[in-house]
Amino acid sequence: MPTPAAPVLRLRDTRRAAIHPVEPLGAGPIGLYVCGITPYDTTHLGHAFTYLAFDVIHRYLEYAGHDVRYVQNLTDVDDDMLARARDVKEDYLALGTRHADRFLADMAALNWLPPDVYARATEHVPQVVAMIERLEAAGLAYRGDGHVYLSTIASPDWGSLSHVSPPDQLALANERGNRPDLPGKRDPLDPVLWQRSLADEPAWPSPWGSGRPGWHIECSAMSVTHLGPRFEIHGGGEDLAFPHHEAERIQSEGATGERPVVGHWVHTGMVRYDANKMSKSLGNLVMVADLLDRWPADAVRLALIRHSYRAELAWTDGLVVDAAEVAARWTTAAARAGAVEPDSLPDEVAAGRAVVLDSLADDLDTPGAIAALDVLAGLALEPADVAAAAGWVLRDLATRILGLRLGGTR
Repeated sequence: MPTPAAPVLRLRDTRRAAIHPVEPLGAGPIGLYVCGITPYDTTHLGHAFTYLAFDVIHRYLEYAGHDVRYVQNLTDVDDDMLARARDVKEDYLALGTRHADRFLADMAALNWLPPDVYARATEHVPQVVAMIERLEAAGLAYRGDGHVYLSTIASPDWGSLSHVSPPDQLALANERGNRPDLPGKRDPLDPVLWQRSLADEPAWPSPWGSGRPGWHIECSAMSVTHLGPRFEIHGGGEDLAFPHHEAERIQSEGATGERPVVGHWVHTGMVRYDANKMSKSLGNLVMVADLLDRWPADAVRLALIRHSYRAELAWTDGLVVDAAEVAARWTTAAARAGAVEPDSLPDEVAAGRAVVLDSLADDLDTPGAIAALDVLAGLALEPADVAAAAGWVLRDLATRILGLRLGGTR
C-alpha cells in the first residue's frame, strides 16, 4: 500500500471525464496496460511522449509502495503492418521484429522501465478466437461473408468511453482505420473482429474459416489474458480513445461480464511539429534516435516529461536545448547530495519534497513537480546547511520517479 510520504495518485479517467484516485481493484499488483506500437517504422517523439508519461506513472506507483504489472502490446499483424511489408517486400514478422528491437533500444536509452510482458498479437490468436466466440454467444458479434463483426447497435453504451457524438463517429472511425465497405457489415461503423486473409497474408484457423484478427480485439485479448478481467489503468494516445478503446471496452466487458473492466482509461495528448500532427502519413516525424545522436538522453526525456501529459505538445528544438541546460544544472546539484535521514529533512527541503509529490499525485502535474525540483536544485547549489539534503531529495525524486540518470547509469 502507498506510504504516508507519497500521496495517492489521482488521474483523469476519460470514461468518467474526471480525476479520480487510482485504487487497487483487487489483492494483486496494479495492472497497467498501454497500447504499443505497430512496428513498421522507428521510434518517433509521439511514441516517446506517450510511453514516458506512463513510465512516470509506473515509477510513481512503485515509489508509493505498489507492485505494478505492466503489459504493453506489439501490433505485429494488422492492415497497416501487412501493407508496409508488402510495399518493402519484406516478411511481416521480420519487419516487425527489426523495428520492435529498435523501439526497445530507443526507449532503453531514455531510461524507460520495460514492461513485465511485451505481448505480440501473433502469439495470442487462440485467445482472440476464444474471446470472439464468447462475444457471439452474448449476441454482440455476428458473421458476415467470411468476416465477424462487433455489433455497435447491440453493444451497451457504445460511445460512452470517448464521448464522441454519434454524428461524428463514422467519419472519425474511418480516419482512424475503419473500413466501412467490408463485405457483410450491417452497419459501416461495426469493427471487424475476424477477417478473411488475402492470398499473400498470414492466416490462422478459426470457426469462421481461415483468416486473421481485427486490430481492436487483439488488445482486448492480450490485456485480459495478462491482467485478468479487471485492472486499474489502460492507456494510450488520445487518438486511440475512439474507436480503438471504445471497441476494446465493449469487447472486454462483453466477453468477461465485468463492468467496468478498466478503472482508469488514461490518454496522452498529441505531438505536433510545424503546426501539424506528427504522423507517418504526413512525413513529419522527429525520430528519437536522431535526437539521441545530438543530445543527452536526460535532455530528451526531460523535454518531453516537463510537458503536461494530457496537453498537446508543439515540438521545437528549443525545448530540448532548454531541457539540456536544466538537466546539466540538476546533475551538478545532485552531485552535492549528502548522507541524510529522510524522516528528518530540513523544513524547507521537506516542504519542497512535498510539493513535488503533491504535484505528481495531482493528475501527474510534471510541470509543477519539475518547477519544485528546480527550487531544490537551487538550494543544493548554494553554500548552505541544507545543500546536502536538497541534493539528496533532488536525486531521489528525479531519478526514481522522473527517470533521469543525472550522471548515473540507471
